[in-house]
Parts: sequence; C-alpha cells; structure tokens
Amino acid sequence: MTVKILLLKSGEDVISDVKEMVSPDEKVIGYFLSKPCVVKLLPKKGEDKREASVTMYPWMPLAKEAEIPLPTDWVVTIVTPIKKIEQMYTEDVLNGKTTDQTDNFSELKAVDLSD
Repeated sequence: MTVKILLLKSGEDVISDVKEMVSPDEKVIGYFLSKPCVVKLLPKKGEDKREASVTMYPWMPLAKEAEIPLPTDWVVTIVTPIKKIEQMYTEDVLNGKTTDQTDNFSELKAVDLSD
C-alpha cells in the first residue's frame, strides 16, 4: 500500500492508495487509484495557525471500477501525506467506516498540522 496525495491539473488534491501503470517498455504512463478521495483543508480561525479541519469525500463516486486509471499528464505532483492525514484516510476509508465508494465520510475533523 502506498498512500499519496496527487495534485491534479484540475486543482483537486486527491488522496489514494496509488499503484503505477507501466507500459511494456517499463515507462510509467499513469496511475491506478484505489478508493480515491478529494481532501480539503479548511483553516480554523483563531490563534493557532497549525490547526485546521479536514474533510474527505469520494473522487469519481459514480465509478464502478475498483481502481480508477489516471494518466500521468493529469498529475501536477505527487507527495506523501503527513502522518495524521494518512492515518485518517487509512482508518476512515481503506480500513473502515466506508464499505462502498458512495458512502458518506465527509465529516470534518480537527487536525493539528504540526508533525
């Protein structure tokens, strides 16, 4: 399992378990995203600038496929999420609360962004 956040050309931040799509000549031509979710960060007003609310909701919720293909030319960058966001995604999406891609798991959670 490799959980990553992908910034797409559309401006969306998508968190997912990511696998490379490789051509016969071993060139990466895209990615397969398992249970991808849009992740949004909503800063909290107040003194502590490191605390924010985070929400996740399905990306492509009407897709029947278990893995959604994404070509490399739609990806601006790929990063490793901070531990707290990866844990939230793993517990709530991959291991947990949701049984189906259309389940609602968009609740806001307060997250301290200091790592």
